[in-house]
This record gives sequence, C-alpha cells and structure tokens, in this order.
Amino acid sequence: MFTGRENKISAEHLQAGETIIIIGFGQSMTPILKSGQPALVAPVTADTPLGKNDIVFCKVAGHYYLHKITAVRNGNTYQISNNHGHANGWCSRKCIYGIMIKKL
Repeated sequence: MFTGRENKISAEHLQAGETIIIIGFGQSMTPILKSGQPALVAPVTADTPLGKNDIVFCKVAGHYYLHKITAVRNGNTYQISNNHGHANGWCSRKCIYGIMIKKL
C-alpha cells in the first residue's frame, strides 16, 4: 500500500483508485489527527457522499491538505478548513481526491 504525504503523488494514487496512507505533519488538525499520525484514505468517486465534518484529501488554491469540509454550497462546492477554524478556501468535487476512513 502506498504511503505518502499531502502532495500531488498521493493525489495521483487516489485518482488511480488506490486506497492509501497519508501522513500529515503540523498541528492544524489536532486533536483529531496528531502531527505524523497516519490516516487511511480512500478514493473519492462520483458516488462517494461528501458532507460537513468529513476529513478529505484535497487541493485548494494550489496546496494539498488533509483537512475538514466545513461547509457545502449548492451541493458541489466545499469549504475546506483545519480543525482550528482557519478556512483554506473553497474547492469543487474534482479537487477532492480522497476521504479519510480510519486513523491509524
């Protein structure tokens, strides 16, 4: 199983249909995820339900994040934020590559 960081390579594995492990670093998702804690992330497909408080691997404004969905607009645009209330911005479903299914 591929293990990677919050980057393009991890996104490519998810887009290829692989479930992967992502290791994020930093304090932005504490206490949900600690710095360096692995997370099992499954690919997002057209049938994957996405909603508020889901932790997703996505790209917002050129940066990759394993962060939370904090709002949904029109059912197809998602606000991505860390666990401390900082909004990274909005993205479409096509920029959400994976959804966390388990903390490891």
